[in-house]
Amino acid sequence: MNYDILLAFSMATFVLALSPGPDNIFVLIQSISNGKKYGLAVVAGLMTGCLVHTTLLAFGVSAIIKNNPTIFTFIKVFGAAYLVYLSIMVYKGGDAISIEGEDPNKKSFGSLYKQGFIMNVLNPKVTIFFLAFFPGFLFSDSLSNVIQFYTLGFLFILVSSIVFGGIAILSGQISNFLTTNQRTGFVLKWVQIIVFVGIAIYLFLG
Repeated sequence: MNYDILLAFSMATFVLALSPGPDNIFVLIQSISNGKKYGLAVVAGLMTGCLVHTTLLAFGVSAIIKNNPTIFTFIKVFGAAYLVYLSIMVYKGGDAISIEGEDPNKKSFGSLYKQGFIMNVLNPKVTIFFLAFFPGFLFSDSLSNVIQFYTLGFLFILVSSIVFGGIAILSGQISNFLTTNQRTGFVLKWVQIIVFVGIAIYLFLG
C-alpha cells in the first residue's frame, strides 16, 4: 500500500475543497442566511451525494479495469485532459468571490439536507470529476479496486467534510474576511489551477 499516494490525494482534495466553487459557496450562503447547523445540513447532503458517486465509480470503473486495461488507460488520459480543461475554465473565470444572493426565507434542516444531496447527485460534472480524479490515485497492488475506490471516496468525503464544515461553522468570519481581502479570490484561483494541472501531469505520466 502506497501511503504517499493517499497523502497526495488528501492534500489535493483539501485544496480543491477550499477553492471557491458552487458547493462551498452554497454552504457559506446557507450558513449565513439560516445558521451554522443549517449549513452543516447542506454539507451532510453534499457528502451523502459523494457516496453515491463513489459507489458508481467503484463498481463501474473496477469492472472496466478487470475487463479491459486499455480502456482504463484511456479513462486516465481523458481525466487528465478534463482537468486541464477545468484549469482553463478557472483561468478564464473572474477572481472575485461572490457570496450574494442569500435567501431571506428560512429553510428547514431536512430541506437543506435534501437540497445538498440532490444538487450533488444530479450534477453530471461531479460524476465526470470523480471519473477524472480518482483512477490516478489507486494505491495498492493487493487490495481490490472496489476497496481502493471506496477508500479514496471516504477519504474525499472526510477531508471535504472537514473543510466544508469549517466553512459552515466559521461562516461569519469567512464572510468578513472575503469582504475585506479582495486578493483572496486571486490566490485561491491560481492554487486551484496549479492543483488541476499538477494532477493532470501526474495522470499523464502515471
